[in-house]
Amino acid sequence: TREIGIRLAIGAVANEVLMQFLVESVVLSCIGGVIGLALAQIAIAVATPLMQVPWTFDIQINVIAFLISALIGVVFGYFPARRAANLNPIDALRHE
Repeated sequence: TREIGIRLAIGAVANEVLMQFLVESVVLSCIGGVIGLALAQIAIAVATPLMQVPWTFDIQINVIAFLISALIGVVFGYFPARRAANLNPIDALRHE
């Protein structure tokens, strides 16, 4: 909250703070999505020979999973970002 208070105190607009937190949320969600997809591909590559089933890489499913990950970042990042953007700079600086 101190960073938010400083940004707001030096003249940042609430929408700028909102966008900063939304972008951070989406980036973190996308990084998690990429790591999850990579781990899933490794698990599939290990499991398919053991189960003796065919496996093919489907780019469409991976893109959809990545987009869902980004959407989750936006949805669950919006309300905390909005609350942060509407903080009073003095209260935000005093909080920490």
